[in-house]
Amino acid sequence: MRRLPVYLLLDTSGSMFGEPIEAVKNGVQVLVSTLRSDPYALETAYLSIITFNSTAQQLTPLTELSAFQQPNIDAGGCTALGEALALLATKVDTEVVKTTAEVKGDWKPLVFIMTDGEPTDDLNKGLVEFKKRKFGMVVACAAGQGANTDTLKKITECVVQLDTADSATIKSFFKWVSASVSTGSQKVEDAGVEVTGLSELPPPPPEVNIVV
Repeated sequence: MRRLPVYLLLDTSGSMFGEPIEAVKNGVQVLVSTLRSDPYALETAYLSIITFNSTAQQLTPLTELSAFQQPNIDAGGCTALGEALALLATKVDTEVVKTTAEVKGDWKPLVFIMTDGEPTDDLNKGLVEFKKRKFGMVVACAAGQGANTDTLKKITECVVQLDTADSATIKSFFKWVSASVSTGSQKVEDAGVEVTGLSELPPPPPEVNIVV
């Protein structure tokens, strides 16, 4: 079976402490329970969670939805986004099955990045590794006004911004991510096509602004 890998890269730096990080935890729960009720996603989507603060770490390796366990997510430290991109690149190398002449591998991964601040490490170093890998679609989300959308544009064309990093807004973002993964799952299963741009995803809720 060809899997649809979904990677969430979540900022857990000190500025996310309190309401934002609680909203992220709830958002992940909502995402997983929503996708579990979608037969397409349940069949195809596999989820991994990478968090970044002073360092980047993979809390959950690529896991099928039915077996997914909510990881412990805490906030504190800096914003090592460059390191998170480099870690994503190495994990994709080991976890995603590549297509060869003999076998059709997994679909290209969907990546959702969420950060509320500026990288405190060398973004370009991670970016170089990240750009060497093939992804289906990468969405970067600037949570609140502290995140620089120009920085995120270096990573991907698909950038969205939340006006605030409060619980209602973050919840809306995760609901939209759920709907986007569902759409991606349905497209690969029904038509064998991958989503490649924001126009192919469900329209984002009013709290989620597309940065042009």
